[in-house]
Amino acid sequence: MSLLCCRINQARLTVSPNRSQLFKGESVSLSCEEDDSSAGWTLRRNTTRDNRAECGADWGEQPAGSSCKINYIFTWDSGVYWCESREGSTSSIINITVSGGSVILQSPVLPVMEGHDVTLHCQTKSPPSKLPADFYKDGSLIRTEPTGHMTIHHVTKSDEGLYKCHISSHGESPPSWISVTVKEEKTSNTSPPSFTTSSPPPPSSPPLSVLVSALSVCGFKLLVLLVSLVTQRKSKGSQSSR
Repeated sequence: MSLLCCRINQARLTVSPNRSQLFKGESVSLSCEEDDSSAGWTLRRNTTRDNRAECGADWGEQPAGSSCKINYIFTWDSGVYWCESREGSTSSIINITVSGGSVILQSPVLPVMEGHDVTLHCQTKSPPSKLPADFYKDGSLIRTEPTGHMTIHHVTKSDEGLYKCHISSHGESPPSWISVTVKEEKTSNTSPPSFTTSSPPPPSSPPLSVLVSALSVCGFKLLVLLVSLVTQRKSKGSQSSR
């Protein structure tokens, strides 16, 4: 039997058979698959008769650990089921509908991701099960399928709603809500490149050869000036002696 698996926090709730709707009298098995067994996960439910009722104490049989089995399911077992730890952490909530009629709609329990395909099956309690079926959404006829199943391609948020089906001479299924999860667009968190300013490098010291050349020129000019002064004094002294 196929398993429906969903995961939130630290527990996965699995349900067998993989249907959101069941016929009265069927058996169903539920189990909390734990990442942390020390958390003490248990199965609970809310129905018209129960509120946060625990498996084994108020309903169902608990063969081992955090699993539960209902051997004969009744219409009053319809409701929401989940796993809960001692600390209060919970798994996803699964909605189970039990029909006392002869037709059920097989639909996904968990939300369908936007862009994916989803197939709905209209099933009778007794064979043959692949009969022509009318499919409805929010009370309006969508279309009639000759094989009893309808596929919605590339679902969008507009496909979310309450679905049911009808098979002539057999009856109508209970309604089931189908949710669509919108894909989250990845946003870029990259910030614009930062520009850093740096102070200009300090001026480099002039090479030694330049300093020597400058000193030589200054010394030569000083020497020429001294010679010029001495010559002028000598010239004035000779003129005064005459």
